[in-house]
Amino acid sequence: MVDLNSKVTEIATREVQTLPQTATIMNAMKFMMNKNFRRFPITDAGTKRLRGVITATDFVNFFGGGEKHGIIRNRYDGNLSIAVNAEVKEIMERNVVAISKEESIRDLVELMFERKVGGCPVVDEDETVVGIVTERDILKLLAKIRRIDGIASEFMTKKVVTIRARDSIETAMKTMISKKFRRLPVIEDGILLGIVTTREIVAYFAKGEAFKMLECGDVSEAIRKPVSTILGNDEINMHREVLIFPKEVLISQIVSSMLEKGHGVALIVERGRLEGIITEKDLVKFLYESS
Repeated sequence: MVDLNSKVTEIATREVQTLPQTATIMNAMKFMMNKNFRRFPITDAGTKRLRGVITATDFVNFFGGGEKHGIIRNRYDGNLSIAVNAEVKEIMERNVVAISKEESIRDLVELMFERKVGGCPVVDEDETVVGIVTERDILKLLAKIRRIDGIASEFMTKKVVTIRARDSIETAMKTMISKKFRRLPVIEDGILLGIVTTREIVAYFAKGEAFKMLECGDVSEAIRKPVSTILGNDEINMHREVLIFPKEVLISQIVSSMLEKGHGVALIVERGRLEGIITEKDLVKFLYESS
């Protein structure tokens, strides 16, 4: 039976999709969308040795959310259509949190908590990528081996950072990067309209309105558009069905729904008002620390 003392390879995805450091930023972005990934390893083309990790957050940072946007201004004179053809190694995370295939799942969870990451490549003694593990993989295991008890109101984050539907996509990106959030509930006049995540924003640049403007090199108009532009586009809105629960719902029900629907977040709503938020990370922490 697989438990926390089993090797990390027991829950890792073995057939890992990677890209070389020389892949363009645009190709890496399209790869992420086509494979429906939130993160993937960047490796040497020949050896497959781990050299970095790219996440949806890195792309959001690059397109205007944070310091990586400076690459466009400083190296490419603000021309995004040129910048997206730069090599992905320019924006990938080089200080990679990885774990040896010989380590245990318990070691992995502790490492992910300590380094505050949502996924971790698994490597062999030559630093070759042999697997990858995400919070969802860990949640699936913990849901099987740990007793799930408690109600949402006891574990939810109550002070939820939100964004208005009329706020710009640029504002959403900057909020995500500055607050270190991957997702933001969208509220307008006190009404919950949906949720926007880093992956929706990447999709906006990969195949939404912003993509069309990349050919001209100027996406300033695209990022000034309201967040409602993303919510109203069925092609890029991956969270049309938001998981919503009352405060007294059992944690076990939230876990089951998340795993069944493949969602990483649940919103806690009472009388139409957003009261809290629970993420995969919250549930992993709760289940891991429960006796």
